[in-house]
Amino acid sequence: MLIMSEKKGFDELSKKVISTDICSRCGACVLVCPYAGVLDYADLSPRLVGECVDCGICLKVCPRYEPQTENLESSVFGRPRTDEESFGIFKRILVARSRDGEVIKKCQDGGVATTLLLGALKSGMIDGAILSGVDPSVPWLPVPKVAITREEIIASAGTRYSFSPNLLAVKEALSKGLKKVALVGTPCEVQAVRMIQQVPLRKYGDAIKFTIGLFCTESFSYEGLMLKGIKEGLGLDLKSVAKVNIKGKVLVSTESGEVYKIPLKEAKEYSETKCQYCTDFSAELADISVGGVGLEGWTLTVLRTDLGVSVFEEAVRNWLLEVKPAEEFGSAMDLLVKLSAAKRKGE
Repeated sequence: MLIMSEKKGFDELSKKVISTDICSRCGACVLVCPYAGVLDYADLSPRLVGECVDCGICLKVCPRYEPQTENLESSVFGRPRTDEESFGIFKRILVARSRDGEVIKKCQDGGVATTLLLGALKSGMIDGAILSGVDPSVPWLPVPKVAITREEIIASAGTRYSFSPNLLAVKEALSKGLKKVALVGTPCEVQAVRMIQQVPLRKYGDAIKFTIGLFCTESFSYEGLMLKGIKEGLGLDLKSVAKVNIKGKVLVSTESGEVYKIPLKEAKEYSETKCQYCTDFSAELADISVGGVGLEGWTLTVLRTDLGVSVFEEAVRNWLLEVKPAEEFGSAMDLLVKLSAAKRKGE
């Protein structure tokens, strides 16, 4: 747990994290600030708009201010990971895909995250999900979303490669009377959740019943990838884009079935500098981590906690997921290890 010997507040966070451009922009500080009208979130950045009283809560939940990796691992798993656990602590790893035809039509790879949310919602384990949706007025611009129905969860399936501060939606979920939600997020967002739970800030931490973490090498600015790279570079109307995926290159599929390619080296020009400071590729603090590394139509799924195993096994028992041993997908496992190592080295 982070212990401060002197009163520090948002000025300290601004000086050490935001102004140095290492802020993950997760929004945790804005979510947990106990004083109304002090912090706001605009242009993908937390901002001071009122008078800070230096309570220090924002510092305790920031994943980039004095990182607490080993403490968080001990809090979640009972111990820190070993050097041999190259992609974090886990109980089982396998490959899966949804059996739900509606999910398969909309999902990114195997639709595991979406299917797990649907199963948890139907069973009553959760009464909503925090995830990224799309701004209804700006094509492909991701926004935090509270989904409380099957239709809303499926509508948010698929990947947007620009960042969405999903934690900001937790407050909205609570205001709607939701008491138990799942959160889908990037590694930095999952880390922020664990810091909130470690403080503990029970109002928010207890409401998040389980986390699904997304494999993440980096995110790209919306203005860069979507507007410059796809709209201008490829000459596509973003409303015509059906799917964007990264499989060694950026693959842009249109509603009419055409597939356009952008070299990954070119796309990296639009990557967010904040991601250079992240050392976690596979969301190592999540209950379940998912990604389509080296796979087509399947999801590599890492079950990290007892809760994660329970959520997944219930979905399998209810015939929601098709499962195969990870050993049958050696190239995906190799890529998981390779990308995790690269992230740790800051490559």
